[in-house]
Amino acid sequence: MKPILVFQTDFTYKEGAVSSMYGVVKRVDRELEIFDSTHEVPNYDIWSASFRLFQPMKFWPEGTVFVSVVDPGVGTPRKASIALTNNGYYIVTPDNGTLTHVDKVYGIKRIIEIDIDTHRLKGLGTEGISVFHGRDVFAYCAARLASGQVPFEAFGHEYPVSEIVRFELLEPYQEAGRVGGMAEIIDPNFGNLWTNIPMAYLADRLGEKVQVQVYDGEGARVFDEEIVIHKTFGDVPKGALTIYQNEYGNASIAINQGSFIRQYPIPYGANIRIEMIFRGDL
Repeated sequence: MKPILVFQTDFTYKEGAVSSMYGVVKRVDRELEIFDSTHEVPNYDIWSASFRLFQPMKFWPEGTVFVSVVDPGVGTPRKASIALTNNGYYIVTPDNGTLTHVDKVYGIKRIIEIDIDTHRLKGLGTEGISVFHGRDVFAYCAARLASGQVPFEAFGHEYPVSEIVRFELLEPYQEAGRVGGMAEIIDPNFGNLWTNIPMAYLADRLGEKVQVQVYDGEGARVFDEEIVIHKTFGDVPKGALTIYQNEYGNASIAINQGSFIRQYPIPYGANIRIEMIFRGDL
């Protein structure tokens, strides 16, 4: 069976960009299966693209080809790349930080810089266009790879994985009286804030109150509230703050049947630090 193609972008469905990419895939090979991951990555938000690329990956069959196009540097010297992960997936994307989470969690085994002059859509009048590599380079090359028309190594030159563009990640930690890490991402539908702090750090603290503090990239405290740790939303009064375990096993903050991030519009991302302090232990 041919590999599946899974796409994510910041294009939305408000116009025909996504349809154009899928049309290119089907021009290459009508048999290829295409699925959406999300097209609602916030505009130009490479950090969110990195997290959303990693988020569903392990649930897809090995060999799946992921295409991620969040590319504010389109047309600049940033590398267009195809990466092969240690766990057997391919990723076609600009090398602009999008590979950070996948590399951290699964590892990148090899990476190729696409020779765009050779490997891009031709014959439809788009050769001189530099602002839609999602259609003319990434979708096209992903389809050629998945169809077996071009092998991985033939798309360009390989470069060291050490040269991949990465965000710096704040590692979670556990100390006497406190745990900490990153305010990593939001759940945009329900408005919850996800951290990278393993819930295992809090497993023996269910029902306890903890002082939660969030610091922005300049080190300023932007949130400081006492919150109870719960096992399930069924134990939380409607409208109350809670710390709970998200579907990836990490501690997250929510308002039961409300939106935490709407009520507390705090930042998230690589430099946003969060601490949970157990006052009784200090």
